Amino acid sequence: MDSQHTIIINGNPLAFEDGESILEVARRNHIHIPTLCYLKNTHRIRMCNICVVENADTGHLVLACTTLAHDNVHIRTESHKVFHVRQRVLQIMLSHGNHNCSLCSDEIKGWTGFQTMVQKYDNSSEMCPVWGECELQDLAFRYQASAKKFPEANTKYPMEMVNPFIVRDFSRCIFCCRCVKACNDIQVNNAIEYSHIGHDIKIVTPGDKPLKESDCVFCGECVQVCPVGALVEKDVRYKVRPWETKKVRTTCSYCGVGCQIALHVKDNQVVKVTGVKNAPPNMGSLCVKGRFGFNFINSKDRLTKPLIKENGKFREASWDEALDLVARRLGEIKNTHGPETIGVLTSARITIEDNYIISKFTRGALKTNNIDHCARL
Repeated sequence: MDSQHTIIINGNPLAFEDGESILEVARRNHIHIPTLCYLKNTHRIRMCNICVVENADTGHLVLACTTLAHDNVHIRTESHKVFHVRQRVLQIMLSHGNHNCSLCSDEIKGWTGFQTMVQKYDNSSEMCPVWGECELQDLAFRYQASAKKFPEANTKYPMEMVNPFIVRDFSRCIFCCRCVKACNDIQVNNAIEYSHIGHDIKIVTPGDKPLKESDCVFCGECVQVCPVGALVEKDVRYKVRPWETKKVRTTCSYCGVGCQIALHVKDNQVVKVTGVKNAPPNMGSLCVKGRFGFNFINSKDRLTKPLIKENGKFREASWDEALDLVARRLGEIKNTHGPETIGVLTSARITIEDNYIISKFTRGALKTNNIDHCARL
């Protein structure tokens, strides 16, 4: 880096630029500082206090996400003081709302114990729907934090199930505001906000309406950034666990942007889609079609064989028969009425290579320039 500024983190002198936070310097140098409210490329807001670190020069604790790096300051990211403060913060989080992160942790002894525990609690309200991929759970295990008593789930704000793609479980919300920052700063939809309702805190839409009655476009950005089980895809809730799937990276086929997506595959079927973080051009973000429009893949209504219409009805045919028919009819129309009577439409749902071949076929074989492409499916 061009900057001559240096901060010392865990004994390592690290260069930084003006305006960089301690967290940004640490992450750039692969030093882990846990966070729950931090979201890259959004405005800084201190909510979770998990990123606390120790200024070794003064003994004071500071928040790594909002504290700017300074020259020759010594920072400790995992001192005893830091460990116990993070543990206490996590205990407070676990004591409010429905967070059963440590459920049956004593039962998990090796893979056999894990399988037994899953069979006992899976697909029930006793186990969190994001058990196994929850950031709060990971931190609770790491810092040995658990509430002495888990209260009843917060029923003041009932679970919102009426939305077509997203389940909102307010009892599991830790008010990290990642969803608000993702909606407002990244997607700029401004569909939700952080609000005080009396003495309570709640993530709400304007007028506190369900998402389906708001300006939400169901891009699912809020679901992807949620660190707990407060926002979950409706189709996979209590149906799919992360250890049951494998990720397959591919390119979204809905338009020509080329968004990078990860297909979560179980039993050779796509059950979930997420954006690939830090991969251009979308950097993890997706639209509603890219994230939720995958059920057609396994639809029973998909055509698997060519159909030929005879006497007003379709019948199944082989590819050779269908291709021969198309070639013959196109040739007849071209010879009888001229090539300008033929038009070709290509699709945004196929590859650029396929579209190129169709263009060459239209102009080279059919001898017409009547070809168009719709990228607005």
